[in-house]
Amino acid sequence: MSKRVQKVWNAVTTVLVILVVILALLLVGVRLVGLRPMCVLSGSMEPTYHTGSLIYVKPCAPEDVQVGDAITFVLNEDLDVVTHRVISIDAENEHFYTQGDANDAPDGAPVYFKNLIGRPVFTIPYLGYVSHWVSNPPGMYLAIALALVLIILTFLPDVLRKASEADARDAARTVLAADPTLSAPEHAALRAQCARLFAANDGHFN
Repeated sequence: MSKRVQKVWNAVTTVLVILVVILALLLVGVRLVGLRPMCVLSGSMEPTYHTGSLIYVKPCAPEDVQVGDAITFVLNEDLDVVTHRVISIDAENEHFYTQGDANDAPDGAPVYFKNLIGRPVFTIPYLGYVSHWVSNPPGMYLAIALALVLIILTFLPDVLRKASEADARDAARTVLAADPTLSAPEHAALRAQCARLFAANDGHFN
C-alpha cells in the first residue's frame, strides 16, 4: 500500500471511528450520566417532538413535575412508554392527567405517580430511527457486521505493512544467501536497500 493510499485510508477509517464513537455515546453512553434515550414512534407530541426523534429523559420525582411539563411514563401493563404533557395533577390520589400536544382530547386514563420515568431534557431529530433500527433485527445484525468490518479496516494497513516488511526481509535473506562473501556492513546496506525498494513498489519487486 503506497503512502498516499495509506493516508487516505487512515483518514477515512479515522472519520468512521469518530462517527461510530459519537453514535455510541448518543445511543448508549448518555446512560452513564443518568439520561435514558427514548425513540419517538408517533406524532402525538408534534411539533415539540417529531416522529423519529430521540428524546433524552432524566429521572425525576413526581413532586418535581408541574402542569405544562412533558413527562415520559409507562402507559400500561404491556410496558408501553409514552411521552405526553401534563395538563393537571391530582396529588391526593397520585395521578397525572396528560395529553399529547397534537391530540384533540386528553388521554383516556390518568398516569400513576409510580409509572413516571422522568422528563425529557432535549431531543435529536431523526436519531430515533437509527436507534430503533440498530436495536432490532435485521438492523442489529447489520450494525454488528459493520462494526467488525470497521475494526478490520482500521488494522488492515498495519497488517499489510508488517507483511511487506516480512517479505522485504525474506528477499534480503535470499540475496545474501546467494552472495555469502558480503561483509556485515554490506549486508546491512543491502537489507535497507531491499526494504526501500519494496516500499517504493507497494510491496513488489519489479
